[in-house]
Amino acid sequence: MRRNEKRIINKEVIREILQKAQICRIAIFADEYPYIVPMNYGYRNSVLYLHSALEGRKIELLKQNGNVGFEIEQEHKVLKDELSCNWTTKYRSIIGYGNIELISDKKQKVDGLNVIMEHHGKKENVYNDKAVDNVIVLKLHIKDLTAKQSGQW
Repeated sequence: MRRNEKRIINKEVIREILQKAQICRIAIFADEYPYIVPMNYGYRNSVLYLHSALEGRKIELLKQNGNVGFEIEQEHKVLKDELSCNWTTKYRSIIGYGNIELISDKKQKVDGLNVIMEHHGKKENVYNDKAVDNVIVLKLHIKDLTAKQSGQW
């Protein structure tokens, strides 16, 4: 990281970002260019849980190569100034990489869906069997990440 003074090394702050943010962007290997997809997610024990339809470009690409990059930002705010060069952005973000495991076992899917729902504030969940059958859970095993902050929190 070029701007080391912005690096977050406190594991509790990193965990807070992972737990409070709501959108994860995953970058998937594609032909000539990466394919980037914003997704809601759940976080537990160094794993991001995401869900998807059973078919589509994202799933086909992940079947070919499950190695992904990801980005999460807790929140951001553009801070304006009279002088254009003094504009800045306040943020907390995480960039990392890992490997996605495609989960199709029904019990494991429900467990992953519960992590996602709890992440977004719903603890008691009831799922329609047909709806569960029509999704796949993506289990992103985080291999490495760096966290960064600009501005006071």
